[in-house]
Amino acid sequence: MAGGNLSNVTYNDFAKVKITSGPFAGDIYWYLSVADAKEGDKVKVPFGTNNTLYDGEILRIDSHISSQVSPINPKHAKKIIKL
Repeated sequence: MAGGNLSNVTYNDFAKVKITSGPFAGDIYWYLSVADAKEGDKVKVPFGTNNTLYDGEILRIDSHISSQVSPINPKHAKKIIKL
């Protein structure tokens, strides 16, 4: 259980995003997905404590994932800004 939450179960869609710009280009992170997002989409994602926007590419979408088994804790996850 990576980001698991044992109480107050919620279900979310997660996107595995590869950063394609800036000093973190090539790094991969999980984000809360947005409607209509799909593998291969180019996106803008917030990064770091200042939520600096970087370009990224969605590598994978995991849909309807329980907060008990989510790849990251949904309470701490950042959301894709735009497609």
